[in-house]
Amino acid sequence: MNKQDIVKYIRKKLIGYSDGKTRNSFQRFFKEKVKCHGVKSSLVGKAIKETYGKVSGLSRKEVFDVCEELFKSGYCEEAWVASNFVSKYCKKYLISDFKVFERWINKYIDNWAECNGFCTDIMASLIDQYPKYKEKVKKWTKSRNRWVKRASALSFIVAARRGGCLKDVFEISDTLLIDKDDMVQKGYGWLLKESSRLNQKKVFDFVYERRLKMPRTALRYAIEKMPQDLRKKAMSK
Repeated sequence: MNKQDIVKYIRKKLIGYSDGKTRNSFQRFFKEKVKCHGVKSSLVGKAIKETYGKVSGLSRKEVFDVCEELFKSGYCEEAWVASNFVSKYCKKYLISDFKVFERWINKYIDNWAECNGFCTDIMASLIDQYPKYKEKVKKWTKSRNRWVKRASALSFIVAARRGGCLKDVFEISDTLLIDKDDMVQKGYGWLLKESSRLNQKKVFDFVYERRLKMPRTALRYAIEKMPQDLRKKAMSK
């Protein structure tokens, strides 16, 4: 099967699992307008299992070409399939993959669900393998694209959860601190929350010093896992 035939096959599978109720309720999870087939997440997973064999024998470039076509469609479920294919196929990422992934984030990712899945899995693994790319990802905080800025934070989520990259976490959070976009605020707030699991005092001190400038949305996310007394103190004026 060629690239277009594989994409059509995957799309047909997804449409076959779609239903009107899911399609009609899908939009309520997003502020921005999103495209969807209307497939429950469990059934997206089923479709992935049933279609992965179509790409597993392809070359790396061919798999990426299929994934790009899926991302290009603009449908959430197709983007989720594409992210999963990349993750399954690439047991180890190549240095050249960074530019491809950066382009996909800039060009195709346009909602929090796509951003979360791609960055907390694929980007997190890539910078874990190639720490030199941390500096490039941190530069995404300067982007005009809200999803690229959110991606800069989410790409460090896994490392933060392990207690690592604290300097990078604080640098990203400081750069995004007063960003007016709530998706960006939730992104770096989530990053701080994950860091607080193993670095509670340092994260609390960081947040407390900035509590008067930090948007309440980001602040609430950042302190969510902290004890009640610390949460109360952080929210004080």
